[in-house]
Amino acid sequence: MQTTNKTAIVAAIAGNAMEWYDFTVFALMTPVIKTLFFPVDPKVPGSEINALLLTTALFGTGFFMRPVGGLVLGYFGDIKGRKAAMTLGMALMALSVALLALTPTYATAGLAAPFIVLIARLLQGFSVGGEFGTSTAYLIEAAPPGRTGLFGSWQIGGQLIANALGATLGAGITLVFTPEQLNAGAWRIPFIVGLAIVPILFVMRAKIIEPEASSRIRAATHREGFAAALRYPGRNYLIGMGMVVASAVSFYITFGYTVTYAKEVLKLPLMQSYLVQLIAAVVMIVVVPLAGAVSDRYPRKPLLLVSLIGYFVLLYPLYAWVIAAPSIGKLLVCQIVIGCFGAFFLGVYCTTLVELFPVRIRSTSLSIVNNVAVLIFGGFAQFFVTWLIALTGSPLAPIFYVMIGVGLGLIAVIAMRGDPREIVVETPVPATLPLRTPND
Repeated sequence: MQTTNKTAIVAAIAGNAMEWYDFTVFALMTPVIKTLFFPVDPKVPGSEINALLLTTALFGTGFFMRPVGGLVLGYFGDIKGRKAAMTLGMALMALSVALLALTPTYATAGLAAPFIVLIARLLQGFSVGGEFGTSTAYLIEAAPPGRTGLFGSWQIGGQLIANALGATLGAGITLVFTPEQLNAGAWRIPFIVGLAIVPILFVMRAKIIEPEASSRIRAATHREGFAAALRYPGRNYLIGMGMVVASAVSFYITFGYTVTYAKEVLKLPLMQSYLVQLIAAVVMIVVVPLAGAVSDRYPRKPLLLVSLIGYFVLLYPLYAWVIAAPSIGKLLVCQIVIGCFGAFFLGVYCTTLVELFPVRIRSTSLSIVNNVAVLIFGGFAQFFVTWLIALTGSPLAPIFYVMIGVGLGLIAVIAMRGDPREIVVETPVPATLPLRTPND
């Protein structure tokens, strides 16, 4: 691997991890945040579940801005370069992290407190909406020949690193601080840590070099405009969205909802639930790049099919086993087994998704596919399954939701014609277009 490639992958992974870290921390801290920004009265029936519903709804509002951020930053990345879009997105994320780290609670500011969090969530959504398309395209376009699967898998690797870091800090602060100290301000520590990392990431991303593929094609993209992405065959968009749905329910329910589900539904200890999430995330971090490397040697479609089928088949029996007699040990086994199948799918799907679209519209197309699917199936997933649990009284409600998402992903992969690497043939850049240098 060349030095520039090493720099590229580290900068893209670290920046991507930071973008998702804040989303992850907010999701993992939901059991604490709900009492700080929405009043809970033990004497009022349903007050606890209502606070949880409002908090998960607040989490979901950021997803309304993801399609907007995806379109704006995705198109910006196609005409100005992946590096420029990634840097702009990082600046917006830094602002949102600062707001969350410093915002007052309901007890101090009343209704202004959840309103400030709402603004921060909208900024997060805009920023993350553009991060997926630009950073994923960057990783694969910077990859050496024959290693796009491995490089693409680190898009997911960055998200899992963020998940592991968030779970580590969550477990750490719940172990070190009492519930009273958490409510008094210790809950802000993970957000402050994220804010402190931002300057390092700015420096790292400032040093990366634009991939040659996107540099060559930018002039044509600028001339064709945004309409070029909309004219591309809808079949690839639908296939991509199906795979993203499977990814979204995995991140936001199977793994992102674990701590809340364990504490609020299974009534398991909060700190140990964080540890389960951390161990599962570490296992997935190992599996994801292995899956990416395997996909460089073997056809991607069969690998996607095997991982999704195993994921789908095992979901119900494993979680039913946990729910029958909840324990931390059972939950850990369940999350590791499901995590291995989910991680193998995630390690292959990112590169597959990129290969559905040509370079000239890649960042825009990926942003459209990812953010539309995530808005529908990911943004309010935690709110929806919490509401389903309250409505039906069944702790299995989240599992059926995940099975629907994984099933849609399976249908999308089946609908793919041939190996994804052969689906797109890039239109050659006209000879009249100038070749831009990496520093343009």
